[in-house]
Amino acid sequence: MSESVAVDLTQAISSRVKTEREARHWSLSELAERSGVSKAMISKIERGEASPTATVLGRLSGAFGLTLSTLLVLAEQTGERLARRAQQAVWQDPETGYIRRRISPPTGGVLELLEIELPVGVKVPYPSDAFVFQHQQIWVTQGVLTFREGRQLYQLEAGDCLQLGAPADCEFFNAGDEACRYLVGLVRR
Repeated sequence: MSESVAVDLTQAISSRVKTEREARHWSLSELAERSGVSKAMISKIERGEASPTATVLGRLSGAFGLTLSTLLVLAEQTGERLARRAQQAVWQDPETGYIRRRISPPTGGVLELLEIELPVGVKVPYPSDAFVFQHQQIWVTQGVLTFREGRQLYQLEAGDCLQLGAPADCEFFNAGDEACRYLVGLVRR
């Protein structure tokens, strides 16, 4: 991953979080209360001093009433209809090494395609709020993904595709011995 692309996206995320908070006329304290993320961490994110983890972004986006994906799309938007691989926005979770590549052009269209690489042993939880505004499918292309949707547990292998149901707390887990890659297709509800 190009360091400049990662730095640019981190700055875009920082700006977007601040824009979303200010658009709602919320103080840092109010966003902290609504999201469960500390006021100090939100402040560091907004100033670009900390790169938020996937879990933190999931909590912030849920508090805003947005999906995580929508929050990142808003940060990434440029209006281009062609997304060449070298220019696709890539974000890496500083805590887990989870890598998210936005395959779709950053136009804000209704369909969004993402490529995720989940390192061995990594578990990423998302609250149900992160899934409220979208229909989602997961297609595993490499490795094995253990996916929990509410109380239902799925073991997805390369080639398997799962359509998510009603919004529920979810968890992505790579219990395998190699990186797991999967594509996520999102359509706004």
